[in-house]
Amino acid sequence: MISTFYDRRQAGELLAHRLTTLTGEQPGWVIALPRGGVPVGAMIAQALGWPLDVWPVRKLGVPTQPELAMGAIALPDTQILNKALIRRLEITPEQVAAIIQVETQELHRRNRLYRAGRPPPHLKNQPVILVDDGLATGATLQAVVVALRPYHPAQITVAVPVAAAESLTPLNTLVEHTVCLTTPPNLGSISQWYVHFEAVEDQTVISLLRRHRL
Repeated sequence: MISTFYDRRQAGELLAHRLTTLTGEQPGWVIALPRGGVPVGAMIAQALGWPLDVWPVRKLGVPTQPELAMGAIALPDTQILNKALIRRLEITPEQVAAIIQVETQELHRRNRLYRAGRPPPHLKNQPVILVDDGLATGATLQAVVVALRPYHPAQITVAVPVAAAESLTPLNTLVEHTVCLTTPPNLGSISQWYVHFEAVEDQTVISLLRRHRL
């Protein structure tokens, strides 16, 4: 069993320490990917004194390997697809459409639950730190970066505790900064880099958002 971080809270504390050198005087937003990124983002928001919010996004899993991303969708209308992977695995357009339909329903469910009618955060001309608990293919983070750009944030920093180096590289071209604590040559699953990696429940997300919205 490989482990680098005790839990998501500790990973967030370690990331916050690194991020203090990048933030400067201007306050901004910590935007976490639900659900696993929220406890990480909460610790960063607490350390920096920035508000915390989420950006609903859903991985599009391969039909026979749901943990393998063939793309992602994010609100309000962002969709990215790994067309090379879809061709290689001979996934049909009908299969892709069916998965998009299911994940779109979950995307809107989470948005209603987590936001409870509140509008998205006002990001124009403000720095954004985009947080998840790990980066495997990078599909969900890429989708959120694309979704955020029309809101004209001053800059976007992607912050993750652990990442596959080959997936982090494309993100370097999409955002102003990336902060990652470890990039192992063989990532495997994100969970093996944590001692404790329990599922994050909806109620935990809601509680952390209430506590750190400022």
